[in-house]
Amino acid sequence: MPLRFRSVMNSFLLVALIAVSASAQDVATAPDTVKPVPRAGGWMNRHQSMNDRVKKGDVDLVFIGDSITQGWEGNGKNVWKTFYGDRNAVNLGIGGDRTQHVIWRLDNGNLEGISPKAAVIMIGTNNSGSNSPEEIAEGVEVIVKQLREKTPETKILVLATFPRGPNPADAKRQVNEKSNAIVEKLADGEHVFYLDIGDKFLDDDGNLSRDIMPDLLHLSEPGYTIWAESIEPSLTKLLGK
Repeated sequence: MPLRFRSVMNSFLLVALIAVSASAQDVATAPDTVKPVPRAGGWMNRHQSMNDRVKKGDVDLVFIGDSITQGWEGNGKNVWKTFYGDRNAVNLGIGGDRTQHVIWRLDNGNLEGISPKAAVIMIGTNNSGSNSPEEIAEGVEVIVKQLREKTPETKILVLATFPRGPNPADAKRQVNEKSNAIVEKLADGEHVFYLDIGDKFLDDDGNLSRDIMPDLLHLSEPGYTIWAESIEPSLTKLLGK
């Protein structure tokens, strides 16, 4: 082998090894918010039921999130029927989910074979006790990227993580607010849109009513009404009707 060619090949191999090493290091140092991970038991059963539903097709709208989103089937069921009952909507919310769990779900069937007109994302509050705002925002960004790659025609409405706790001094609420400020930058006005409706749940002093969120986290029926009414103008545009 000519010396010059051998030198070029060695340089190429060195660059490739450095790239692989850097990639491995990036994975190792990435926050847990972006590392897809499943859960077990009833979680997997619900995940599979979602997959079974989307396989039937005819899906124009999906809601992606945690227990607050799953609650459309509980306290929010009447509101869901009113606003989304005739819109081919699917609830992809699972209680207790963090960003990393949603990432796993979206890679394992929740979007398989469908291309919704719109997707509503509201996730991150379950990360607020163990992750930084920056880490949570990274997780949300991965979810948005998954949707852009898997369903490129879908318009994405990213909602600011809802306020929680009794007042503005609540530590987890503050984490969510800082995360929201980062997530807002994901909006491009073409495929990804951002909406913060948090103030709709609060009084003038930023206090959260138990009439809206009985446990200062999960919504009551009036809370779901506020949610639906607050996003309706945006959702109507994104659905094209």
